[in-house]
Amino acid sequence: MEYSPRKMQENLIDNNFRLKKKYGQNFIIDENIIDSIINKSLIDKDTMVIEIGPGAGSLTYKLSFAAKNVLCYEIDTTLSNLLSNNLKGLDNVEIKFEDFLKSNVIDDIKKYNFKKLYVVANLPYYITTPIIIKIIEDMLPVDKICVMVQKEVGDRFKAPLGTKDYGSLTVYINYFYNVKKLLDVSRNVFIPKPNVDSIVVEFTRKNNEKKVLNEKLFFKIIRDSFNQKRKTLKNNLKDYDLSAIELVLKKYNYDLSVRAENLSVDVFIDIANQLSK
Repeated sequence: MEYSPRKMQENLIDNNFRLKKKYGQNFIIDENIIDSIINKSLIDKDTMVIEIGPGAGSLTYKLSFAAKNVLCYEIDTTLSNLLSNNLKGLDNVEIKFEDFLKSNVIDDIKKYNFKKLYVVANLPYYITTPIIIKIIEDMLPVDKICVMVQKEVGDRFKAPLGTKDYGSLTVYINYFYNVKKLLDVSRNVFIPKPNVDSIVVEFTRKNNEKKVLNEKLFFKIIRDSFNQKRKTLKNNLKDYDLSAIELVLKKYNYDLSVRAENLSVDVFIDIANQLSK
């Protein structure tokens, strides 16, 4: 497969394909970026990869040589010819033309044998967060996630404690995964060129020593704590047992006047567990 703006444009024309804004289609055309993603992901022949939104197959093509199997989910059925032509002869790639968010991925991967399961993808910006949340809530046995996302969203995923980007999404994700940046990606490596730059982030599954007793309550407390970011915990969690929450906060040298953005994942775990007793 050739990687260049000219080749991609020819590809789209030859396959009578028109890009669709509603699916957030921005196809990557830089081979060096693709190689860098695959190398930094540490994929090997024991790895099965799930790719969401393969687009023209630029990343898929390279993944097929690095991984044992690649299972792709593509919502746009009109990409069928383009993908068939670009991935011709690759017998370890399966493409499901369906909405990943509605797919039963657990059932889909049962027929595969693998030691490690990774998600590696250039995610459509408009559904990045729902995709990550589905992976978590469906309890997919994913060891690692390496995804290209809008820089602003990636910054929220890996935001340090106490910063403006640190929010409920940060706490939610950081309970399950360690998150770090792999590389920055310019908007100029896509067709069409998006209005923002991108970032590749890596999520590595944690072996949590601290476990929440009630995940549903844990996630609700997180959402409520950040409901109005500039308000204190006392205001945002007024419908909870504040005396029980205060007991936990004192352990960490805080009181009810603290804001959620200053609390680590561990504090939220302890609050949730205290309220679960």
